[in-house]
Amino acid sequence: MGLVLLFPSIVTLTLFLLLSILSSVIVDGGVPIPTTLDGPFKPVTVPLDKSFRGNAVDLPDTDPLVQRYVEGFQPEQISLSLSTSHSSVWISWITGEFQIGDNIEPLDPETVGSIVQYGRFGRSINRQAVGYSLVYSQLYPFEGLQNYTSGIIHHVRLTGLRANTLYQYQCGDPSLSAMSDVHYFRTMPVSGPKNYPSRIAVVGDLGLTYNTTSTVNHMTSNHPDLILLVGDASYANMYLTNGTGSDCYSCSFSNTPIHETYQPRWDYWGRYLQPLISSVPIMVIEGNHEIESQAENKTFVAYSSRFAFPSDESGSSSTLYYSFNAGGIHFIMLGSYVSYDKSGDQYKWLEKDLASLDREVTPWLVATWHAPWYSTYKAHYREAECMRVEMEDLLYKYGVDIVFNGHIHAYERSNRVYNYTLDPCGPVHITVGDGGNREKMAITHADEPGNCPEPSTTPDNFMGGFCAFNFTSGPAAGKFCWDQQPDYSAFRESSFGHGILEVKNETHALWIWHRNQDYYGNTGDEIYIVRQPDKCPSVKPERVHKT
Repeated sequence: MGLVLLFPSIVTLTLFLLLSILSSVIVDGGVPIPTTLDGPFKPVTVPLDKSFRGNAVDLPDTDPLVQRYVEGFQPEQISLSLSTSHSSVWISWITGEFQIGDNIEPLDPETVGSIVQYGRFGRSINRQAVGYSLVYSQLYPFEGLQNYTSGIIHHVRLTGLRANTLYQYQCGDPSLSAMSDVHYFRTMPVSGPKNYPSRIAVVGDLGLTYNTTSTVNHMTSNHPDLILLVGDASYANMYLTNGTGSDCYSCSFSNTPIHETYQPRWDYWGRYLQPLISSVPIMVIEGNHEIESQAENKTFVAYSSRFAFPSDESGSSSTLYYSFNAGGIHFIMLGSYVSYDKSGDQYKWLEKDLASLDREVTPWLVATWHAPWYSTYKAHYREAECMRVEMEDLLYKYGVDIVFNGHIHAYERSNRVYNYTLDPCGPVHITVGDGGNREKMAITHADEPGNCPEPSTTPDNFMGGFCAFNFTSGPAAGKFCWDQQPDYSAFRESSFGHGILEVKNETHALWIWHRNQDYYGNTGDEIYIVRQPDKCPSVKPERVHKT
């Protein structure tokens, strides 16, 4: 009789434990990590830690980390980026020295070859690929401003690679005895619902400060397989062409005839990051600090020249938006600073890209762009509202799982949200614009007394347009800002750091945010993001039926 009475209790307990495991995942210390199924969560604001402000001072050009140690046409600033699938990667580097001044003569790209020699690790380097090269200039039609011309930038695409395989390579021009040391990289897993990179680092607004070095050191210690940089890389546009910099360009240099840049900061940035990004692929999307206007109304020239993008491979006509796969994840990299209107090229490309997706092959859909749609900080508050109005419905329709942004120099994670409303099928929006740049941290929130900005001050100056009006419904109806932390904002903190995304399977991905002030391995925020494809079905891919 005792066993009969006990049996229902065991069944009940077993069911309870199973449900607990489904809603929370237990880590090694026995502490449950929350999942999005436990949400929506009550908003949390971590109080500002005034004892830790980091060191938001740029590395000087005399720092050993940014020096040029190669000679002649030997490669430097070597970096790696992905193509659209596991079978192809891009290798990029620079040869020759930049020039800056009044009388500059661009180098001739034809004087040195663009060659990568490579092979599988443990075997001979017996394959060779040839790419292309270019030189770009940053020119100013104003007296007294110094012009710049780059070294020779090389981009070589390797094809026919095996998935999840370690390769070794050298780049340069063997005919000039100008080859790099041997570097290594591992290809992405083949696209499929069971295959994912182990760790993806996500960082934004990086810059080249002592805070940056802390961020990169922490990020390197996490051994990422891939790095997403969600805009604002070198912050070369915080300087005049004579090398004078400021934490606030508009405050210090309000009378300049054009927003100047000091392009050598790009070279310093490339040299500093080479030890990491010559082996770990980095995928970059433009931020406002990459605009860099110059003569003939040219913009984004350094950004578009220095990085290799899988634009052609993904059907995009622009370096400002593209897509790629990394195992069972499809990434769409969108441009905040190029037309996002429904009638524009980017929107049409996005429609086509999303329509071709097969979520049985790439279950996870991750979107990134620079300026966030859901940020509660005063800085840049609702600045990207026009982009949200144009694109949010499309991304929701196709079931985007996670959105990564930068721009705000702080950290914030949302509950699942769509059109400012809690929605179990909306994406989780994560802002990681806290990489360490010299503009320092964002610390004030728009929902705090006296901090709500005037609506007229919020439109993006580069894209124009005005779409941010008072809310018409919800707790903030009739107002431009909430009176308290909005319910869509789950967690926010003003600290420098980076994030790591670990996709475990078709439905679970672990997100961890690491703060620079913490010991290596500690976490500032962590959550399992859980997909529910049965409850939140996305649009099926378009298929061509042969007759």
